[in-house]
Amino acid sequence: MNNQTLLADPEDYGLLTDLYQLTMAACYVGEGLDQRRASFELFTRHVPSGYGYLIAMGLSQALDYLTHLHFSEAHLQALRQTGLFDNAPNEFWERLAQSRFTGDVWAVPEGTAVFAKEPLLRVEAPLWQAQIAETYLLNALNYQTLIATRAARLRDVAGASAKLLEFGTRRAFSP
Repeated sequence: MNNQTLLADPEDYGLLTDLYQLTMAACYVGEGLDQRRASFELFTRHVPSGYGYLIAMGLSQALDYLTHLHFSEAHLQALRQTGLFDNAPNEFWERLAQSRFTGDVWAVPEGTAVFAKEPLLRVEAPLWQAQIAETYLLNALNYQTLIATRAARLRDVAGASAKLLEFGTRRAFSP
């Protein structure tokens, strides 16, 4: 296996998940639970003291991921070569090979102020798809919401007339 095998392009978003999510999906297929309808919501339990809101962002990245979610043949081969799925049923590999997100998504619009325990996004999908998508959706919404919320709070503190400059991109986790 060369170093290029596990690189994920937008066309190959399937591997942008935790190994745990894939092992759970294999278990669901093996138990015949994979097509059951499941739902989850992404929300924050608490906001920092003195800050009553978050600015919801990341929906664009989330929808792009869900639209392009699938596994390439190279990625399926790489997963097989790990040996971790040697006991996975053939149906698991068929699900991954033919995968496309078929669920429903509800979300607040980008830039919406949200509060603790208020959902930013809700997914309803077959259990195996919801399981695989959770990791990337958490990552995208968490990070984008963090940046947007920080920017809004800086504007609140600086006031409407102050010029704000941003130099955080060099330390950011993602473009």
